Amino acid sequence: MSRGREFLPLVSSEREEREGEREEGANKTSILPSLSLCLLSSCVSLLLVEEIIPAHTLPVADLTVLGLREVGIFDGLAQRFHSCCAGLKRKLKWGLMGPRLGKRDRLRWSHLYTFACARSTALVDDEQSSLLGPGFSRIVHCNQSQLHRKPPLNYCNNYISTTRYNAITFIPKALFEQFRRVANIYFLLAAILSLTPISPFSPLSMIAPLSFVVGLSMAKEAMEDWRRFMQDMKVNRRRVCIHKGEGNFGNKQWQDIRVGDVVKVEKDQFFPADLLLLSSSYEDGICYVETMNLDGETNLKVKRSLEVTLTMEDDTAFKDFTATIKCEDPNPSLYTFVGNFEYERQVYVLDPSQILLRDSKLRNTSYVYGVVIFTGHESKVMQNSTESPSKRSRIEQKMDSIIYILFTVLVLISLISSIGFAVMTKYKMPNWWFLQPFNTTSLYDPSRPAVSGVFHLVTALILYGYLIPISLYVSIEVVKVLQATFINQDILMYDEEIGKPARARTSNLNEELGQVDTILSDKTGTLTCNQMDFLKCSIAGISYGVRASEVEMAAAKQIASEADDPENVIHDHWEDNVGAYGSSGIELVNGITCMVEKTQKPAIKGFSFEDDRLMHGNWRNEPTASTILLFFRILALCHSAIPELNEKTGDLTYEAESPDEAAFLVAAREFGFEFYKRTQSSVFIRERYSSSEKPVEREFKILNLLEFNSKRKRMSVVVRDESGQIILLCKGADSIILDRLSKNGRMYEIDTTKHLNEYGEAGLRTLALSYRVLDESEYSAWNNEFQKAKTAIGPDREAQVERVSDMMEKDLILVGATAVEDKLQKGVPQCIDKLAQAGLKIWVLTGDKIETAINIGYACSLLRQGMKQISLSIANTDLITQDANKAAKENLKLQLTNASQMIKLEKDPYAAFSLIIDGKTLTYALEDDLKNQFLSLAVDCASVICCRVSPKQKALVTRLVKEGTGKVTLGIGDGANDVGMIQEADIGVGISGVEGMQAVMASDFSISQFRFLERLLVVHGHWCYKRIASMICYFFYKNIAFGLTIFYFEAYTGFSGQAIYDDWYMILFNVVLTSLPVISLGVFDQDVPSDVCLQFPALYQQGPKNLFFGWPRIIGWMFNGLYSSIIIYFINIAIFYLAAFRSDGQTADMAAIGATMFTSIIWVVNVQIILIINHFTWIQHLLVWGSVVAWYIFLFAYGMASPTISGDAYQLLQEALGSAPIYWIVTILVIFACNIPYLAHISFKRMFTPLDHHVIQEIKHFKLDEVDQHMWKREKSKARQKTKIGFTARVDATIRQLKGKLHRKVSSLTIQTMF
Repeated sequence: MSRGREFLPLVSSEREEREGEREEGANKTSILPSLSLCLLSSCVSLLLVEEIIPAHTLPVADLTVLGLREVGIFDGLAQRFHSCCAGLKRKLKWGLMGPRLGKRDRLRWSHLYTFACARSTALVDDEQSSLLGPGFSRIVHCNQSQLHRKPPLNYCNNYISTTRYNAITFIPKALFEQFRRVANIYFLLAAILSLTPISPFSPLSMIAPLSFVVGLSMAKEAMEDWRRFMQDMKVNRRRVCIHKGEGNFGNKQWQDIRVGDVVKVEKDQFFPADLLLLSSSYEDGICYVETMNLDGETNLKVKRSLEVTLTMEDDTAFKDFTATIKCEDPNPSLYTFVGNFEYERQVYVLDPSQILLRDSKLRNTSYVYGVVIFTGHESKVMQNSTESPSKRSRIEQKMDSIIYILFTVLVLISLISSIGFAVMTKYKMPNWWFLQPFNTTSLYDPSRPAVSGVFHLVTALILYGYLIPISLYVSIEVVKVLQATFINQDILMYDEEIGKPARARTSNLNEELGQVDTILSDKTGTLTCNQMDFLKCSIAGISYGVRASEVEMAAAKQIASEADDPENVIHDHWEDNVGAYGSSGIELVNGITCMVEKTQKPAIKGFSFEDDRLMHGNWRNEPTASTILLFFRILALCHSAIPELNEKTGDLTYEAESPDEAAFLVAAREFGFEFYKRTQSSVFIRERYSSSEKPVEREFKILNLLEFNSKRKRMSVVVRDESGQIILLCKGADSIILDRLSKNGRMYEIDTTKHLNEYGEAGLRTLALSYRVLDESEYSAWNNEFQKAKTAIGPDREAQVERVSDMMEKDLILVGATAVEDKLQKGVPQCIDKLAQAGLKIWVLTGDKIETAINIGYACSLLRQGMKQISLSIANTDLITQDANKAAKENLKLQLTNASQMIKLEKDPYAAFSLIIDGKTLTYALEDDLKNQFLSLAVDCASVICCRVSPKQKALVTRLVKEGTGKVTLGIGDGANDVGMIQEADIGVGISGVEGMQAVMASDFSISQFRFLERLLVVHGHWCYKRIASMICYFFYKNIAFGLTIFYFEAYTGFSGQAIYDDWYMILFNVVLTSLPVISLGVFDQDVPSDVCLQFPALYQQGPKNLFFGWPRIIGWMFNGLYSSIIIYFINIAIFYLAAFRSDGQTADMAAIGATMFTSIIWVVNVQIILIINHFTWIQHLLVWGSVVAWYIFLFAYGMASPTISGDAYQLLQEALGSAPIYWIVTILVIFACNIPYLAHISFKRMFTPLDHHVIQEIKHFKLDEVDQHMWKREKSKARQKTKIGFTARVDATIRQLKGKLHRKVSSLTIQTMF
């Protein structure tokens, strides 16, 4: 009898599915319904005697006897007959004989789901089947992949690449990247001109440095791109099971898969390409898919195969399988698919529910078979990606502008030199007999001074080239590589759980990390770890759950600290470590006490509830025990989850469509109501009322399941209990449920609403629970309507189902509400709080539902109670016409205008606005005529959340923010759906978590958890920005100071082109003698330690405000270089000019003056860098003072060399300079004269207009932070940007609210006392 009961619903349900077909066919012929019924009856009769007539021997019925040939519908009904026979055969074997050996238990979920899984069996006529045309030209021959490897099809293979270069393009593209730099172009021209007689230097001295700089930079690019290539190969070499012919399957690498291949994907594997689902381990072709890598959603999606392919349930079924797919061409739309499936001379319509997309994962299904439709870069996820861009930091771009300025100065002084040389050649040279003016070339021709001047212009351009530092780029490359090494080795950004450190995948953007203005973040897997913890609940108007949320604890701590703090210093809510679990009472102002729960990691995943009134069966002692019982049963029954037994531990785990649902089931289990089994028509739970009693197993028949979607915002199940009573159980958003209560069902509404508001203020996600008892006749009438709507064929089927569902989900009785804490990734709220205090704006771009995104916004404090939400949406219409688009845009424009006006008219200084927009509305908002207005509104809001956005939209929003604001953007995500956003942003950060590596491969930096972004930006970003900015400014300073002395001397010598310095001096100046100290500045300098950076987040704003690389600072350093060059040159010339150099009366020659002047330069620029450095290490002392010593060692060694090598410098230090006191006196005098003005400037600035880091440095130097803790806390409170998002802002708002309540209470008590 039990088997009979299980069988009857299956046949009945199949009959109901066929009703829609009978109605459709009635329009063609009046005899079709009866013939269909006749076929169905015959099919059942034949299959019931399967032992007599085996299924495989059933003849092709001679349907002519039924008169079908005359009505012209033989082919259609024959096909339906065979499909019906096959399907009923499987069901009869299941219902009458139990499951087959070796097969897992199967459930026909299409009988439970109302919207996603209803199967349309309608065939299409010839006109409908024709899809060939623009945009629909793809033809796939299933199981015949060889046909797609040659023209005219010639589809691409499944190989993917995210690299910037390949073996062919590396040389030209890398050279192009190098010569985008202005300085490299100049030095290339100079190197070419050095091959001519007009060059003042040898060709080697010009070509070798340029080759070294360009070669080193290209090698670094090659190394970074090689790492990307190796990560690509890890993906391309994944293996999947593929049909190799004759029904045999074998493993093959992803990159070798071709269009048309049949693949077998097993549980927890990623799909290697875009597939058409043929069959699955479930009998009716259902499979569960996780699309987190595509749209960010973790809830499982249900996919279904065509009914005609259900029989392909093992490898041998594909031995002779052939079919043809005609479908749309490759495109980036993840949520649409148009195509036809031609099989056995019939054509079937395909839709997105049959498509399995690359990089999504098979879950809760043993295996699926699918045929490859799109491969490699033609797959939808890769169509959403963009070409890996070449990114340059803003500092590097501004550096080009500085070089333009210096090049202008270079041309100007070269013109002056050229004109001066021409004048000297014409008027002075004829009188200088020692130059033999009548025996010259065109380079020195008094009769043609203009020609000589032009040649000298080229000479001067090369001679003064030291104004433009060729070693600047290579020094920056070295510094950035070392900075990236420090980032990679930062132990505080190492994730011990998964063993992954932070990685700087490119070092070009280190300093850009310190200038970020807006962060655009994915949600799922980036902010969240997809875990919910059941924390509180309200049942029958009584709130249960004593453990406080993080928001409640922080608010209570802050108010308590303010009560003891007379100056109202803001405390850091994250600094104090919380100890083991327990509770402590903190007495607030005027005796109000708040219980602060000291949290620890819950012992049970998903369950953090603490309240003895409900635990261990104590709920039976509550006065509302019957309502509590119903509450627990709703938790255990109202869901679509599947229990799975862990064979190792023996515990049950739940495969649920959402983390909330899983948390409810865990909570129900802990309360004593364990869901442990689901069949086709029933749910089984074990009810344990106390720990001493044995559990009672109960069966509840599932009659209908009305699933959740973002429009309904609720979910319901209709069940029949063991007593035969029919009950509707419903859970959903409180705003929806409360509106659907009956008059008699509002008994607990006031108290429950109060609790819901309290839970919301505590940052918890809430749902309301309700029920309704149905009588048999009422349910029967409704179910008939529901089945008709469910099996309807047409575009309005879902609307019909929703209308009928709405008829049932009314007159509800409120039971209570749940409150779960959304488990963000570790440290996410703290990280967002610090980033907000650092002045960064945070946008969330997610493919998830609006409700989920909003709840996450509350959990991580991007949203809070009291924040005014601006929700942009347009009416949902399926008519895509010009008039509809125009009306939608006009409506959106009006919403944007009204929202902007509302913000402008807001008078409350504490008011905060949040902007929430869905993907469909965003499509219009990103159009050219609306995008600027949308961006203006978004920038005025404290937080922005974009929901249901596609990967392409993520990239477009990022581009809009980047180009519209002109500020640095950072994109961060963990999935393939985030690649476009990561690549479009100025800086792309990939989360190297447990799901895929697509985001990491496309990123510039990778971290394992979102919380490490705080240290990456606030510490490393801040340091790198200041280091690079100071380094570049210093570089230009020292080259101006050095290069202009060459110009002064040439002017002094009649623009002769004579350099005062030896060639080796000039070669070593940038390469050795001043390069290492500046590299140490760029690598090791710290204005404040890392812990202080985190304690004073406002220091980060020095980067976005560009305080250290703005034009005033750059020009100031240029003038410092100009001043130093004048002092160095004229003091040396004035002292040595015609004066005795040695005690024997010897005067200085050019070699002595040049060496003395060069010694002065080496000392001046190295002392200058000492004044710049904030943080000294032994390495910096070694390099700075070592450079000075290296100059004297070189001068000594160079003088020791043969005169043929050293020339005029032979024995210069030993015999001339070393023993001359004037040499040492001039050096000391120049050092003081050049650096005292800078010393005075920084002293004045620190005293009268100090920056934040100046104050902190002074406090730390005198250890005032240890002496006066109160002062230190006060300074920390000042060093926070005023923000309206983040945990601190949320706590501040809660404090204001509590103080307001307290003030009103005190005022009320005062008034009562007076009267």
